[in-house]
Amino acid sequence: MTALAHGALAASAWSGHDTRLIVAALVGIAAIVVLITQLKVHPLLALMLGSGVLGAVAGMSLDKLIISFSNGLGATVASVGVLIALGAMLGKLLADSGGADQIVDTILARAGGRRALPWAMTLIAVLIGLPMFFEIGLVLLVPVVLLVAKRSGQPLMRIGIPALAGLSVLHGLVPPHPGPLVAISTVKADLGVTLALGLLVAVPTVVIAGPMFGRVAARWVDATPPADLVMDEPADLVTDEKDEEAAARRPSFAVTVATVLLPVVLMLGKAVADIWLGKNGPLRQVLDAIGTPLFALLAAVVVAMFTLGRSAGFDRERISATVADSLPPIASVLLIVGAGGGFKQTLVDSGVGNAITHAAQGANLSVLLLGWLVAVAIRLATGSATVATISAAGIAAPLAAGLSTTHTALLVLAIGSGSLFFSHVNDAGFWLVKEYYGMSVGQTIKSWSLMETIISVVSMVCILLLSLVL
Repeated sequence: MTALAHGALAASAWSGHDTRLIVAALVGIAAIVVLITQLKVHPLLALMLGSGVLGAVAGMSLDKLIISFSNGLGATVASVGVLIALGAMLGKLLADSGGADQIVDTILARAGGRRALPWAMTLIAVLIGLPMFFEIGLVLLVPVVLLVAKRSGQPLMRIGIPALAGLSVLHGLVPPHPGPLVAISTVKADLGVTLALGLLVAVPTVVIAGPMFGRVAARWVDATPPADLVMDEPADLVTDEKDEEAAARRPSFAVTVATVLLPVVLMLGKAVADIWLGKNGPLRQVLDAIGTPLFALLAAVVVAMFTLGRSAGFDRERISATVADSLPPIASVLLIVGAGGGFKQTLVDSGVGNAITHAAQGANLSVLLLGWLVAVAIRLATGSATVATISAAGIAAPLAAGLSTTHTALLVLAIGSGSLFFSHVNDAGFWLVKEYYGMSVGQTIKSWSLMETIISVVSMVCILLLSLVL
């Protein structure tokens, strides 16, 4: 009788308070979806208002709601904001110095035939996509993609899909991109382990969704890009004598690649040290210090000022201006990420996280699958991979408490994987690809949208397989 009474009390508790909290979460997310998709409200304001709706339905007092949102916003910007800024600086130095052009030209020159071109474009996208946001990488690569397709006589999809796949996979799965960084901070995952596993998942995912699917997409979609975008040479914006000199003195391929990969190597070194070296050894302490994200990215930016900026002929003023110019475009990203952190903290402080934990435990649902499904749902509703990652990480964070280091990292990757599922008409990236590649809506769905879905599903399968052996 005591056990039955205890079960009845537990059921009663669930049917009351926990149900209200789950409803509050659903209503809050629905408010964000409606505000972004129907009312065209900026995601920053939508996340703020959605947090207010969530708190009100959950019964939070106004002062507690404001404190929760402010604390979450501040903590997220403090932990992630500087890293995003440093990544933007590195990407800007890579682009303005001509380093990105050097990567493109070198790999294409050594591609060695028509069949190798899709694989070459994949490699180019991966290298350029490491330090750059998806949209910036796409704008940089589009003239090259169109030029290579024109000169080689190959269908645009054979060349263009691999480039898109390389950029998209890195955007969703590999730090220092904003989504993975926020998820790592939210669920308290180890960045080095997440980076290592993210790269491991990225390789088969890019191969399948890039060159392999590109062959299929080329049979389905015959795209004709706008004539004004098809140039005879890659588009270098030469505006004055200094720019001409920089184009002539751009950094070498080896130096450029070494600079781009420097933060990745430092962070992977920390991950290896955490696994194989003793905690108190001097080498472990050194690798732990230089492998922290802040140090690794800061070191890469400082090195890039010399290896990219100075070798391209930039003086101190030009380097300073390049670094400064990288910051205004990411202001919106930083604010959205911060607001997402505020929404996450509101979820936690209202008790929604614990309620979802109880529900997931009762349903015996895999934590990885739950994170992926939540991210998929929000991605389909809002169209934003970043919003999907932030929201899903906040919901799944309480479930990560009992996970091992590797499984916590896999949870981050599962959330990032779900955030890439089926981009469609409510996603700005959908329209960007459509216009650049000169496709109809139907063609874009059969190529870009399907490619994103393949990335999401293949990467999730890889994540689940890794979870069985790690």
